[in-house]
Amino acid sequence: MSLPEHPTGLDGLYHWEETTPNNVYMTQPHSGGQTTDYTWAEVGNEARRMASYLKSLDLPENSKIALVSKNCAHWIIADLAIWMAGHVSVPLYPTLNAETVRYILDHSDSELLFIGKLDDWGMMKDGVPADMPTISLPLCPQKNELPAECQDWYDVIEKQEPLQGQPRRGLDELATIVYTSGSTGKPKGVMINFGSICATSNLVKNLTDVGPNDRVLSYLPLAHVYERAAIEANTLRYGAHVYFAESLDTFAADLRRASPTFFHSVPRLWVKFQLAVMDKIGEEKYHRLMRIPVLRGIIKKKILKQLGLENVKIAATGSAPLPASVIEWYRGLGLELLEGYGMTENFAYSHCSMPGRSRVGFVGHAQEGVETKIAENGEILVKSPGTMMGYYKNPEKTAEDITEEGYLRTGDMGEIDDDGRLKITGRVKELFKTSKGKYVAPVPIENKLCHHPKIEVVCVAGANQPQPYAQVLLSEDALAERAKGTLDEAGLTEEFSEILDEVNATLDPHEHVQFMVVVKDNWTIENGFLTPTMKIKRNVIEEHYAPNIEAWYSARKKVIWES
Repeated sequence: MSLPEHPTGLDGLYHWEETTPNNVYMTQPHSGGQTTDYTWAEVGNEARRMASYLKSLDLPENSKIALVSKNCAHWIIADLAIWMAGHVSVPLYPTLNAETVRYILDHSDSELLFIGKLDDWGMMKDGVPADMPTISLPLCPQKNELPAECQDWYDVIEKQEPLQGQPRRGLDELATIVYTSGSTGKPKGVMINFGSICATSNLVKNLTDVGPNDRVLSYLPLAHVYERAAIEANTLRYGAHVYFAESLDTFAADLRRASPTFFHSVPRLWVKFQLAVMDKIGEEKYHRLMRIPVLRGIIKKKILKQLGLENVKIAATGSAPLPASVIEWYRGLGLELLEGYGMTENFAYSHCSMPGRSRVGFVGHAQEGVETKIAENGEILVKSPGTMMGYYKNPEKTAEDITEEGYLRTGDMGEIDDDGRLKITGRVKELFKTSKGKYVAPVPIENKLCHHPKIEVVCVAGANQPQPYAQVLLSEDALAERAKGTLDEAGLTEEFSEILDEVNATLDPHEHVQFMVVVKDNWTIENGFLTPTMKIKRNVIEEHYAPNIEAWYSARKKVIWES
């Protein structure tokens, strides 16, 4: 059989289980270094059996079924089973607290919950209604903490015959409700149909050839559209082999095992990879070796092999801006990082840099079928085949965010160059006004301040203050040194002060950053300072440090170390 012109994920499963049943689709690592391979036939068999069970429950068509788990093979198998049974999947981030879990399960009208691989089920379990049916996935480790009536995945499917035939879903049918990370207020349920998911899988074919011989590593949250589009949508369409990361501690080994041909990451991790290499080699030695022609090629290959990226054909970065210096560093290794741009509301199908046509600082060209224009206030408006059906139970917000012509109001500000490439210049809603009545866009300033190897993340603020200020999170290594008391704070104070002067020299007077505060807290996904894709939650950070602002300004120092 051949794939339809516009295939859904189910069409992809049916195609590969029929044409290449014995090819390995997914490789799942386990603690201790062991792995389990799942062929297309095995994935199809388990999905069909679970779909049979779901149909036996006699739920109404398009019922909502929730799924909470870290990335694993059975995340995708469960999603396929939900779709095959005629229902809608509702993925939950594996780091949510109980209050948010309860809100999403209630708001989405979920009928059942799959519970999978989690680090802290205890933090989440009180959010699950006592009467909600649950099924544990194979890697669910907290069996003794699960609801007493929770059924085991394999116990369920052993009693079921595989669903026969090839049940199909229409492109206009609702496939999934993706809840935003809730950086402000309650999360919104973004309704995505099968056509949107299909559209996003068009992107990779425009970049290069892709097929069953390609490999990807899944490690960013599958509950987020960036990972779901890159991993689930594309591999189901093109038959590529999916490897999963076991944990943060094993990530380097997992990456080398996969040796991906396609690799995508977020800026924070691209910077971490670079810093790890430079710490190991030494910056001075690295630049010296790269100036020697006979050694340059050897060094490049050695670094890429050590990172597990020696076979990468396409490397992508997204979700936030990446400093130009980092992009140039990777290009020096022969890896052209392609920046992309998209939103939950268009299933990440919007813009992407094209090989050989990318421009540092720009997120690339509008993809096939995408129309872009800049509104009078500078906001980017995007009409995409991936655009959502709307927000679940919120037609007012849907009407507010989608124009009558079908353009999505992105909330981002931007400009388009002569070649049609888009540049993000800030957030419409993140602009703040100083006490002098001048507006400041924080993101471009943050990108300029983030170039020091000891600086991990920057948050620029200053609403209703005379000048902006910057809150700085140190890198992991620097935080560890500070905890041990071995960090050279005096030396860093001098270096940060110089950075501040250099950056301010490039800014308009009303944008000048008055001081930098080196915070003592570590901003993480778990403590709510970062989104699941490691973007800062600006409102959370500003609210947390608000009581200190008056004292910081009164200190009249360029660099302040929070005690």
